[in-house]
Amino acid sequence: MATLYDVSGLTDERMRRMSPGNHGKLPPVDLTGLPPGPRWPVLVQTAGLLRFRHRFHPYMRRKYGDAFTVRLAPGGRPLVFFTRPEHAKEIFAGDPEVFHAGKANGILGPIMGEHSLLLQDGAEHKRARKLLMPAFNGHALREYQDLVTEVARAEVVGWRDGEQFRALDRMNALTLEVILRVVFGVTDERRLAALRPRVHKTVNISPAILLGWGYPWLQKYGPWKATVDNQRELDRLMYAEIRERRTAPDLAERTDVLSRLILQGEGADRLDDTELRDQLVTLLLAGHETTASALAWALHELGRDPALLARCQQAATTGDADGDELLEAVLKESMRLHPIIPMVVRTLMKPATIAGWDLPAGTTVGPSIIIAHQREDNHPDPEVFRPERFVGQNPPPNTWIPFGGGVRRCIGAGFSLMEGVAILREVLTAYDVSAVGPDEPKVRNITSVPRHGARIRVTAR
Repeated sequence: MATLYDVSGLTDERMRRMSPGNHGKLPPVDLTGLPPGPRWPVLVQTAGLLRFRHRFHPYMRRKYGDAFTVRLAPGGRPLVFFTRPEHAKEIFAGDPEVFHAGKANGILGPIMGEHSLLLQDGAEHKRARKLLMPAFNGHALREYQDLVTEVARAEVVGWRDGEQFRALDRMNALTLEVILRVVFGVTDERRLAALRPRVHKTVNISPAILLGWGYPWLQKYGPWKATVDNQRELDRLMYAEIRERRTAPDLAERTDVLSRLILQGEGADRLDDTELRDQLVTLLLAGHETTASALAWALHELGRDPALLARCQQAATTGDADGDELLEAVLKESMRLHPIIPMVVRTLMKPATIAGWDLPAGTTVGPSIIIAHQREDNHPDPEVFRPERFVGQNPPPNTWIPFGGGVRRCIGAGFSLMEGVAILREVLTAYDVSAVGPDEPKVRNITSVPRHGARIRVTAR
């Protein structure tokens, strides 16, 4: 058993224990009563879902209807997709003791760890969420906002008049800095310089790496070995930061997420170092590139519509609640038109009926975010970028689900929107933005990003 000071041992033990083949054995599933789906080889279906999701989901719906089954490696286990809002409601409202999200997210286990909020279920999930919630309530978000604005302003002031660049790259760098400073609470430049490349390599992994977690022997070779080596070094840096923070004389006055989490709970209910590490990595993976991609698409779309850009620049300049509402609507519409996460999944621990289908225990189910966001009956003219959908109103329930839903709705949703609005405000008060060429989605890992980086040109106002 690895000790807390044997960080490499902790990393290796986590990688072994959280391998999809070792984590939470599920019963075999009888495929005969499931919704229809392709008969392609399991690896072909898996590649289609992971690598070509933006064409795969619509094709499956056209061919098989509002519910369809895909079989995934390793083992050919079934994943049943549902595409109507009333079906999503059934899943989100399902008994959390039956509809487990942790097992469904198991492919992320080797990196996130067993204590991750995304991998826990039942009483463990309820406890962790209770401990994390105070770090993301309204009061905390208002305290984070000034620091996010400061970080955004420092980034934007370095842009050159007339410069062309990939918005995704700049937004990735900016949201990473927010994570490191606002969430991890790191301000020392030497430590930031050590953390940045390790965090970047953790986020920037291909679907092939994720798929490889099901085959532990791959971790001795090539990119899989490099990923494990990077994890060991990132863990070493993070555990050192956690241990030092616990003894910081100003711990009680600090407002970063890590410091708040250290102070949460009492006695045995407090988060230990391993739990803190797992929750921080979860916040990193869930809140870094997702927000960056949404912002990159938002700037690219604004750069294609001068009239909308002018309205948003006016909103950014006023800085009042109405202005923030429009900027938030731009961010929400970006997430709708360009989904960053393709699906929300649960694994059934007992038989359940969804949309009239009687599904056995062990089946993984979930709404397709991609389909929910592009259905004409959910969002009229779904291919049009129209932020007004979110001004003074919200779309019908379970038709806009980038943060999931129910008791598992993303705990960082409010932080993500606050961060996005603060960044858009800084960009739009300083620059005009124009899009450079078209773009389309590309799969990075569990997220989708602009294939060409959402290229824009900025001109000083």
